[in-house]
Amino acid sequence: RNISTFEELPGLFSMLNITRLTLSHNKIKSVPPGLANLTNLEILNLANNHLEELPLSLSSMPKLRILNLSFNRLYGLPRGFGAFPILEVLDLTYNNLNEKNLPGNFFMIETLRALYMGDNDFEYIPADIKNLKNLQILVLRENDLIELPKEIGELTRLRELHIQGNRLTILPPEFGNLDMAGHKSVFKLEGNEWVTPIADQLKLGISHLLDYLKSETYRM
Repeated sequence: RNISTFEELPGLFSMLNITRLTLSHNKIKSVPPGLANLTNLEILNLANNHLEELPLSLSSMPKLRILNLSFNRLYGLPRGFGAFPILEVLDLTYNNLNEKNLPGNFFMIETLRALYMGDNDFEYIPADIKNLKNLQILVLRENDLIELPKEIGELTRLRELHIQGNRLTILPPEFGNLDMAGHKSVFKLEGNEWVTPIADQLKLGISHLLDYLKSETYRM
C-alpha cells in the first residue's frame, strides 16, 4: 500500500486486542514507540520496508513471539533490545548489522527458538550466543564470517545451522557435539574456504565431518 508512516494508519494504536500485525512490503522508515501499547500483539511483521532504526519499547511487548525485521536498512539495534520476555522467532535477514552494533544484552533472549541473521555484515559472533539455550534454528549465511565461537557447540537443541557463503576455513572441535547428523537436521556449509581435511570429510557426509571434529587428530 506504499505506506511510509504510521500516521497513515489512524486508530491503529487504539486496536488493543489485535494479536497479529503485518506491514511488510511498504516504505516505512521509522516505528513510533507507541506501537508497544498494542500489548496483545503476538506477531509483528515489518519485513521489506525502509527501517533504519527501532524504538527500544518494542522489546517490552509482553506477548510478542515472532518479530520479522528482514529486508530493511538497520545499521544497529537499540540498547536493551534483548529484553523481550517471550520472543521465539527473530528475523533480521538482509540488513546492515555486524557484531559491533549489537546491544550488549542481545544474546539474553533465552526464549528464542529461531534466529535469522543471514545477509548481514558479521565477521564474528560473540561467545554470548551460548546463552540462547533454546535455540533450534540459527541462520548466519552470506555474511563475512572469519570464524565461529566454540560456544555454538553448547547449543544442544540446535537442529538447523546455516553458515554457507562466508569466509570460514575451520570449525571449532566443539561443533562435533551438535546433533546435526540426523535426517531431521539441517547443516549447510557450502561456499566457504574450508581447509583440505574439512573439505574432504564434507565430501563423505555430515556425520563423517562431525566425527572428525571430535577426533584427537583434528584437535591436534
